[in-house]
Amino acid sequence: MAKIALGTSREFVQPDCIQPLVVEFICTFLFVFAGVESAMAAAKLYASPFVGLFFVGITHAFVVTVMVAAALRISGGNLNPAVTVGLALDGHITIFRLIFYWIDQLAASAAACFLLHYLTGGLETPPHVLGEGMNPLQG
Repeated sequence: MAKIALGTSREFVQPDCIQPLVVEFICTFLFVFAGVESAMAAAKLYASPFVGLFFVGITHAFVVTVMVAAALRISGGNLNPAVTVGLALDGHITIFRLIFYWIDQLAASAAACFLLHYLTGGLETPPHVLGEGMNPLQG
């Protein structure tokens, strides 16, 4: 059974916490930017929903692979608040670091969506739902 470590609020000013947070922000930003952008592009395609879903899935697969490989040795390449919770519950990171990572990941996601909204001239970022004509089994 792993021990859940609380940590201290002073972790935030330590270099071994700041560097992973910067890397995690950059990688999460790029992951969300590429993933949401591919969904926005797929929504504009007049192809079958299967083609759009395929390209969105391939984009996410490539981006996750590259971002995790880039961040693995520095921050662990979490990219996802749920993965970060798992690491905290297993005792790999402290609860304070979990909170810092959450803030970092959510800020990076919001920044990526705001930048996409700006760059696309106000296009709405798509909700995460299945495409038209697709059922849950196909998704």
